[in-house]
Amino acid sequence: MRYLTLLASLMCLALSVSAAKADRRVAFVVGNGSYKNVAQLPNPPIDAKAMASTLRNVGFEVIEGSNLSRDQMTEKLLDFGRKAQGSDIALFYYAGHGIAVGGTNYLLPVDADIKSEMDVKLGAAINIDLTLEQTMGDAKVKLVFLDACRDNPFAAKIKSNSATRSVNVQSGLAEMKSGEGTLIAFATGPGQTALDGQEGNNSPFTRALIDNITKPGVEIQQAMTSVRAQVNEETHKGQLPWGHTNLIGAVYLNQAPTTQVANAAPMASSAVPAASGSNDGVELEYWRSVKESNKPEELNAYLSAYPNGQFKALALARLAAIKSGPSTTTRNLNAGVDPATFTDDATQLTEDQIGLDKGQRRDVQRRLTGLGFDTKVTGIFSEETRSVLKRWQAARGYPSTGYLNKLQHKALLSEIVAAAPATASEDSPKPARRAAPAQAQSAPAPRHNGGGGDAGAAFVGGVVGGMMGGMFRR
Repeated sequence: MRYLTLLASLMCLALSVSAAKADRRVAFVVGNGSYKNVAQLPNPPIDAKAMASTLRNVGFEVIEGSNLSRDQMTEKLLDFGRKAQGSDIALFYYAGHGIAVGGTNYLLPVDADIKSEMDVKLGAAINIDLTLEQTMGDAKVKLVFLDACRDNPFAAKIKSNSATRSVNVQSGLAEMKSGEGTLIAFATGPGQTALDGQEGNNSPFTRALIDNITKPGVEIQQAMTSVRAQVNEETHKGQLPWGHTNLIGAVYLNQAPTTQVANAAPMASSAVPAASGSNDGVELEYWRSVKESNKPEELNAYLSAYPNGQFKALALARLAAIKSGPSTTTRNLNAGVDPATFTDDATQLTEDQIGLDKGQRRDVQRRLTGLGFDTKVTGIFSEETRSVLKRWQAARGYPSTGYLNKLQHKALLSEIVAAAPATASEDSPKPARRAAPAQAQSAPAPRHNGGGGDAGAAFVGGVVGGMMGGMFRR
């Protein structure tokens, strides 16, 4: 009987792996480094080779190239476009030089010799927007990774040959917005430059991609959070990847084998448990990626993967909270809020763009506390404050990242906050304590008949804020 159970498990595993690879996955992977007219980059070909191998291991058909000329890149792109038509996942990866002219991004073939803006726009470089539209337009999921934010090697030439009219030439790449079903990730923020890394090694961004995007059971957006953290730490906060996403639903480049067995053959779960000791780390990472999600399908995916998982009760409670919908108070708070507040992700970059000084950060912390999301008022956004921000965002239905953008900051300022007790900041001097006279301690507090209305309003506001905050505490 034991052998029959084992045989059934192996058959189900084979079927599930086959089903997982049945979806069509096509990738374009190119690294350009041997430039003929500007300084060479040693690492992009190495980056591209490593990325191509990583993607093949999770079922991608890869159109790969290194050190391509304009004609060679065009040929590869045409091949990619044909194969990506109607695909389930189309992935575009490029490492090398890229430039932004007039707010439009271009990739540079190794034979590019750009002396003016006209050279760029008439074909010496490759327009990224047009390329993505033509090659990946009808794919169900589109993933774009651009490790192409090195210094613009042609900036000086373009500017010097455009003396008769102004031309906008950036150091890095310009911001791009993703269409439906698309994730775009840059090695660093708009207009900034990224590091190529040590010669003979991968760039920090590509190394982080390889380390994270194909981890078993990790959703792609959660993987990109890990990518940003890894690059930020490795470069000592000198480089922070940036991106824009408009994905619909969860996307996995490597569904965990235990997940596939659980989905395909629940009868074999006793022989191959969904969450065995060796996979505890995978389950924990999976749960972290969905625990604050407002999408039932993502939480149900966790429950399907781990029907007896450690976090089953929390997942069911989260689903129940989503099903019951936001409270009347929350709906009233959301009234009049810009709809984009509910979809636009907030990052370290968007928060930096607000330009909050220490006093404004204290104000944010006071407001959160007044709304029932208690945090210390220090003027410094510590890990504790980030966690509280996530709870507030989840309570309001905003993307829960722990960072602010202008829309979310505006929404927070518009909320009516109950009077919060003043909290001493960590860097402010503490007043000396002294004993109060015995008579003062025993004296009854004076009664003010005229102040009851304000006190009552503060009390009611505090109770409502506390109830709302408590609903989302873990």
